[in-house]
Amino acid sequence: MPERLFSDDPGDAPKKVKGAFFSDYTGEFPMPRVLQSPQPDPDDPGEAAPAKRRAAGPAPAWLRTGRPALHELMRNRRQALLALGGGAVALGALGSGAAAAFGPVADDPDEFVKTGSGGGNVSPRDAGSFSNRDSSYTSGQGDLNDLGASGVADTPSAAAVAAMKATPRFPTPLNRDPVLHLLRRATFGPTPGDVALVKQVGIDAWIDQQLDPAKVDDPVADAALKAVPTATMSTADIRSSVKDGDNKPQYELTRAVLARQMWSSRQLLEVMVDFWNNHLNVTSPFDGGWDVRGPYDVGVIRQHALGKFSDMLIASARDPAMMRYLDNTSSDKRNVNENYGRELLELHTVGIDGGYNEKDVRNSAYLMTGRTATREGTFKYDQNKHWTGAVKVLGFQHANKSAKDGLAVGDAYLLYLATHPSTARYIARKLCVRFVCDTPPQGLVDRLAKTYQESGSAIAPVLKVLFRSLEFWIATGLKTRRPLENFVATARVVGTQPGADTAKALEDLYNFTNKLGQPPLGWGPPDGYPDVATAWSSAAGMLETWNAHRAFVGGQWKGLTNPKADSLVTQPAATLGTYLDVLANRLIFQPMQPNEKDALIKFLGAKADTRVTDNNLGGKLPLVAPLILDSVYHALR
Repeated sequence: MPERLFSDDPGDAPKKVKGAFFSDYTGEFPMPRVLQSPQPDPDDPGEAAPAKRRAAGPAPAWLRTGRPALHELMRNRRQALLALGGGAVALGALGSGAAAAFGPVADDPDEFVKTGSGGGNVSPRDAGSFSNRDSSYTSGQGDLNDLGASGVADTPSAAAVAAMKATPRFPTPLNRDPVLHLLRRATFGPTPGDVALVKQVGIDAWIDQQLDPAKVDDPVADAALKAVPTATMSTADIRSSVKDGDNKPQYELTRAVLARQMWSSRQLLEVMVDFWNNHLNVTSPFDGGWDVRGPYDVGVIRQHALGKFSDMLIASARDPAMMRYLDNTSSDKRNVNENYGRELLELHTVGIDGGYNEKDVRNSAYLMTGRTATREGTFKYDQNKHWTGAVKVLGFQHANKSAKDGLAVGDAYLLYLATHPSTARYIARKLCVRFVCDTPPQGLVDRLAKTYQESGSAIAPVLKVLFRSLEFWIATGLKTRRPLENFVATARVVGTQPGADTAKALEDLYNFTNKLGQPPLGWGPPDGYPDVATAWSSAAGMLETWNAHRAFVGGQWKGLTNPKADSLVTQPAATLGTYLDVLANRLIFQPMQPNEKDALIKFLGAKADTRVTDNNLGGKLPLVAPLILDSVYHALR
């Protein structure tokens, strides 16, 4: 086990660390907090004040940098609900389906058809649901319509230059070097080699290369994947390689995700694969996924990650993993299961803001009947299970008279959804959240949505416009690395590589990501991992992340090639002050603030002009380097 800075054993008292090494770094690092109890609002007249209330205190500076609007654009949705009475509050806490079900009784008798209640004409949007799950975390922030620069340039590099001339509305402690900003967002973390490559070929050429991943050699990741062979196997090969029901292929897939994120040269592809695996989430492992989850990753997500979303959506609707995960295998004309039909609308395409209602959900489920998976792990359309009869979902209508044509009708419906204007806005906003900031400018969202529609749901053109947008380049530091992103970025910057027992090491790495609360593909609900900072705030997550920094710097992952700590500083440094500058540039690609460097010098019990004669600082380098990675500079991206 890696040496730990802190213990999570309740029987052990945590080690005390003296001194404020980073006076500005007083915040929490991400960890899921969905089960945390909400804190009472002292400004909420409808909430009784407790006998004793702990002062919240000012938000830490790095937190304000990562989530600036949280502290400037406060809107208390709860107070608005209270103004409407207790019933509104109770309704506001319900899910979208429940909120719609309790809507007003329809005057139109036809609204009772195919819904089972009179509330089928009420959309979740009109019932007051959040537009999406991430919005539920950022509801008080609004849209940051002014980041300090906006518009589109002819090329990404031209946009970067224009943004550099502008003044960001939200200051950041990060170096605004466009090369570093690009690599923080379009990869899982910069490495010295990445920085050198982008500076050599140029920003524009590097982006073009990454958008054509088939032409990018990937030797390190390819070699590492040999340690998890079932991750890339077909269903037939999996079934001939492991026992029925053995989840080894699903576990190896999660290890393969780590390997690719850490070592692939096709980093933008891996970022987009992660994006789509969350958008069309099928958790791994899940019950019934042993022989199909890996092929779903290969044939649905990876194959279409930089292609057309319409192709990806149709492929997912013909994939046995999706059919099993969202229970479409148990849906037929006599007993319709609504899970898949609902998620198609709410999560995969138009989103809650698309305006669908419960009747639309029911008809969506009707259209998907007959799509199932065989015991052998293959997709099958069974026309005997397909519901027939006229259907209408939003603007899509079909007579749906023949069961033998049900698969084609369903594909037409999926194409309609994939190219719907609401889907364009929904996906565009999610891309902006991933690449720009948690509450992105509406103008940028609209720009990407327009490109999405004009390109027939092709993703590469949307990304090209994103990278030509000034909003992207001026948003340095406005995203916080999620736990897995920080973990992978650490491995990449330290230089950890595959080794003598990569399979065992990947298993250990995966087990550690469980401690962080974000194992690859591990989100159970169908909506995928949250992608906003407020969803991950936790002191426990921060401590585990710090422990990971020490493990990587200390080379404590057995089975991998772990560079020695003293290899981090190869440039001669005569004094300790210069040495720390070189070390910071190596790990966070910029110098620290003087007070931060002074804290490290004090920690070492030396002075800035102390002569350095040992690159390992007398054995103290493995203690100092992780402190730099613990800082805000490595926490933001």
